Amino acid sequence: MTILCVRFQLPPTREADLPRLLGMLEEFTPVVQALPPDGALADLRGAERYFGRDAVQLASVIRVRSLALHGVDCVIGAGPGPMLARMALRDAVPGVTCAVPEERDAIAEFLADKPVAALPGVGAATARTLGDYGLDTLGRVAAAPLSTLQRLVGAKTGRELHEKANGVDRGRVVPNAVSRSLATERPFDRDELDPDRHRRALLSAAEEIGARLRALEKVCRTLTLTVRYADRSATTRSRTLTEPTAHSPALTRTAYAMYEALGLQRARVRAIALRAEGLDPADQASHQLTFDPVDEKVRRIEEVADRARAKFGPRAVMPGGLGGPGRLAA
Repeated sequence: MTILCVRFQLPPTREADLPRLLGMLEEFTPVVQALPPDGALADLRGAERYFGRDAVQLASVIRVRSLALHGVDCVIGAGPGPMLARMALRDAVPGVTCAVPEERDAIAEFLADKPVAALPGVGAATARTLGDYGLDTLGRVAAAPLSTLQRLVGAKTGRELHEKANGVDRGRVVPNAVSRSLATERPFDRDELDPDRHRRALLSAAEEIGARLRALEKVCRTLTLTVRYADRSATTRSRTLTEPTAHSPALTRTAYAMYEALGLQRARVRAIALRAEGLDPADQASHQLTFDPVDEKVRRIEEVADRARAKFGPRAVMPGGLGGPGRLAA
C-alpha cells in the first residue's frame, strides 16, 4: 500500500484552509495531488523508505498532525494505486484507515461485492447498461468476457472497465496539482437580507481571489459561487469565463452575474463563497486585446495596487465599494 486518499473533514466555512493542509501532506511526500474541495492523493513510496513506516502507520501520523496543528480530522483510505485508495476511502471512518492489501486475491475480494457505480469513472448510464445484463457488481464484471463488455459499452471503455474490475490500477498521482483551485468565503455576522451587502461580500471575495491568483501568477477558467442560507441549505452555480483571467473586475462581473441569475427574493444569507477553478500559468494564457483605453488603465492600476498591497498589507488598497462604515474584512 503506497497511495493514500485523504478527505479532510472541513466545514464549509474552512474550505479555504485546504492549501495549508496540502502543505502538511507535502512534509511527508512531494507527490501530492489536490482533490478539491477537501481531499488529496499522496504517493508515499519514497516516504515509506525514508521514515521506515508503512502507509497505514504514516496515515496515523498525518491524522494526528492534522488534528493537532489545524484542528481538522480526516478520513483516509490506502491502497496500491489511486483507484483502490479512493475506493478504500468510501469504507473508511475517522480514526481508522481502510487499507486494501496488495495481494491480487485480497484485491479481488475487496472489489467483488461492490456495485459497479462504486468504481471511479463509471457513470450512472454505464452502470445502468451493465445492470440490465446482470452485471451489477464488480465481481460479475471481472468474470465477464472482455468481448461482452466491449459490445455493451464500447471497445475502449470495456477494456478499461475489465481491467479496473480485476484490480488493475494504472492511475498515478499527479504532483504539483495543489493550486488547481482557490477558494474564499465571506460569512455574515447575522443572517443577511440586504442584497447590497451580498454584493459587497461578492466584491470583497472576488478582489481577494484576483489578488491571490496574480500573486501565484495563475489565471482561472471557471468561477463557482456558493450561497449558504439560514436553514443550512446552499445553492451553487459555476460559470466558465470568456477567457482565463486573474483580473479582479472580470471576476467581480462574473460573480455578480451568477448572483443576479439566482433571483433571490429576501433570502436570509449566512455566507457567500467564491472558488476559482481550472488554474493555469498566467504566461500560457491568451488575452483578447482591446482598443479600450479604460481597460488598459484599469489593468495598470491593478498592477500598482498589487505592489502596494505586497509592501503595506492587503488592506493598503481597496475598492471604494468596500470602504466606509460596515465594510467587510478582506
